[in-house]
Amino acid sequence: MEEVLRFKIILDETYEVKSGKGTAVMILFHGESDCENFSGKVLPGGVDTQVQCAGGEKTMSARYILEGTDREGCPCRIFVENQGIVKPGEEPVITKPFIITDSLALKWLGEVPMTGKVSAGQDGDVLIRIYRR
Repeated sequence: MEEVLRFKIILDETYEVKSGKGTAVMILFHGESDCENFSGKVLPGGVDTQVQCAGGEKTMSARYILEGTDREGCPCRIFVENQGIVKPGEEPVITKPFIITDSLALKWLGEVPMTGKVSAGQDGDVLIRIYRR
């Protein structure tokens, strides 16, 4: 697989609700990207929602928009929705990204199958890598 995007995510705030039905956690974050295809930052409002129903698996769905420049130096935005299953003790978390961009140079990101990998970074941050399958 070819890595096409890479993001460093810094966690800001966490909100949680628990009941006998399960647990829901919303993790607000910001971050940045500096890779071959894109350089920029996560706009305010990035959130990872993790839900675990009693006796079930934990799902994650992160949504965020990045703003910056594409590989040709043109200003652009990229929307990412990254969904996956969080398995205790397993890293990285494998995800299925959905991407929309207004970049002509990167429009192919929304047209080809992608796989994501989410893992712990350094100093408590999170590293997200997106690969073309």
